[in-house]
Amino acid sequence: MTAWIDTHCHLDAPEFAPDRDAVRARARAAGVAHCVLPAVDVATFGAVRDLAARHDDSYALGIHPLHVDRADPGDLERLDEALRQSRGDPRLVAVGEIGLDFFGDAPQRERQEQFLAQQLRLAARHGLPVILHVRRSADALLKHLRVAGVGGIAHAFNGSRQQADEFVKLGFRLGFGGTISYERALQVRRLAAELPLSALVVETDAPDIPPQWIYRTAAQRAAGAGQGRNEPGELPRIGAVLAALRGMPEQDLAQAARANAAAALPKLAPLLAERAGAGSSSAGGDNHGQ
Repeated sequence: MTAWIDTHCHLDAPEFAPDRDAVRARARAAGVAHCVLPAVDVATFGAVRDLAARHDDSYALGIHPLHVDRADPGDLERLDEALRQSRGDPRLVAVGEIGLDFFGDAPQRERQEQFLAQQLRLAARHGLPVILHVRRSADALLKHLRVAGVGGIAHAFNGSRQQADEFVKLGFRLGFGGTISYERALQVRRLAAELPLSALVVETDAPDIPPQWIYRTAAQRAAGAGQGRNEPGELPRIGAVLAALRGMPEQDLAQAARANAAAALPKLAPLLAERAGAGSSSAGGDNHGQ
């Protein structure tokens, strides 16, 4: 079975409370070998850490730009301390989800930039890459990144080709998920098809950004069809869409995306190698038993 890496999954989200373990089990059965679980605020640090340990995944610690209005400067100190305490944890792979969100009436742009700048400094201090939230803010983020000296992943990328190239020059991989399944998402689909293969990673952002086959319109939701919850188990089908856009076999795309994820988040590599080795040992044992 093709093995996929979901580089952005909020398994700790309240939407998964009724069946969280079953969600992860379904994803594994579908071929999702590993998930990266980014925190969104100090209150979720423990949850992502515990879930990563429980499901043999990895995690990131950070303060999301849409949560800075509820954060205080002491939260940055708490993040610094959490990163220090988890320095020896092989499952801590990044600082994230951090970034900027300038969509609509997103809160406190100046405060967002202050939190971003300080979290980028923390990432550099602790020797970790970052997982970035980039929404209507690519140019502002690039200004910060040019002086930060860190790389990582620009999650759910939706900027221009020129902006994409600038992120790649700074050592970032770009995350593509359910948005590429919508035929009307012309710019994102074009980027997904034309960017260098080495620049891409795949993600779900579950429970958010549902792919086209899950999405429910307002009318459908009003009629009782539910919210269209995204799950990490949808990643292989999203990956198949990306492979089709690029005209390449799914297995080759999955292999490249795994390598790109490990390059963007270097602490992933030994975790993935350990899982691959465990799978080989298990297979060998089964054959021996026959």
